[in-house]
Amino acid sequence: MKIVSWNVNGIRAVYRKNFLGWLEKTNADIVCLQEVKIQTEQLPPDLANPKNYYSFFNFANKKGYSGVAVYVRKKPLSIENKLGVERFDTEGRILKLKFPKFLLINIYLPHGGRQKENLKYKLKAYQQLLNYLKKIRNKNIILIGDFNVAHQEIDLARPNSNKNNIMFTPKERKQIDKIIEFGFADSFRKFHKDNGHYTWWPYAFNARERNLGWRIDYAFISKSLAPKIKNAFILDKVPGSDHCPIGIEI
Repeated sequence: MKIVSWNVNGIRAVYRKNFLGWLEKTNADIVCLQEVKIQTEQLPPDLANPKNYYSFFNFANKKGYSGVAVYVRKKPLSIENKLGVERFDTEGRILKLKFPKFLLINIYLPHGGRQKENLKYKLKAYQQLLNYLKKIRNKNIILIGDFNVAHQEIDLARPNSNKNNIMFTPKERKQIDKIIEFGFADSFRKFHKDNGHYTWWPYAFNARERNLGWRIDYAFISKSLAPKIKNAFILDKVPGSDHCPIGIEI
């Protein structure tokens, strides 16, 4: 089974850049998207229901903001779209899909704000996520999406100059520690131990061309699934967003 996740930073923008061609070529069983930035009435029919996929969306109340989606080949048993934090749940940031043998969680955690104006909210969302994971951690879980945190120094190109910046503060990095302490594995690090692998690049300063990036998108797998994972990858050559897709094969 191949699962891919991508923060598209606006699904209409990547749609105009042959997103559906990419979707077909990628040939994943499950595709999780973040920051779709769209409402129901704005969805083209072939995005709403791509060929060979069931589609599920969680839209933000605010137009042109946030939102997540999942395309799946096999219909899930059930779907939920709440975490339990009021602001978070109005911003369309989560989809939980229950399948016979595992639970898939597609999540888009808040950024926190350049001036850390939303850091308190971000940490509250993380705490609620951790509370939820604590209850279900003995199940087969795939937790995937944009976490807006670089976990370790090897996860960003310039750690020293970003130590006090949002997405790399000690409080944020601790949240990823806690997920791992619950028994979840960072699937990419299971196969790739070196630096230079990133999933997001600022638009300024030719950052992507110079590979001045951050690894802030993850696929965490529960301890019970860890032995079954065959591969984890970053598709850093895929254009169209400031993020690139990530994925696992299990």
